Amino acid sequence: MKLEELQVYKLSMEMAEKIWAIVMEWDYFTKDTIGKQMVRAADSIAANLSEGFGLYHFKENTNFSYYSRDHYMRQKHGW
Repeated sequence: MKLEELQVYKLSMEMAEKIWAIVMEWDYFTKDTIGKQMVRAADSIAANLSEGFGLYHFKENTNFSYYSRDHYMRQKHGW
């Protein structure tokens, strides 16, 4: 499966485009204060999805599971 096929990715891209269009119509002060934050937040959703999409290699899963709650509890209680 490709990243572009994920429904959540498509929706995040559409939402970011809509937010950009809305913010572009605001006056300078509003764009500069809240507008920039909203645009960055909306853009980061798709960016985070694309960054995390390829993180399903065996080594990365092993590293991630090391920090899982189950592993932590086993370490803490000596199970």
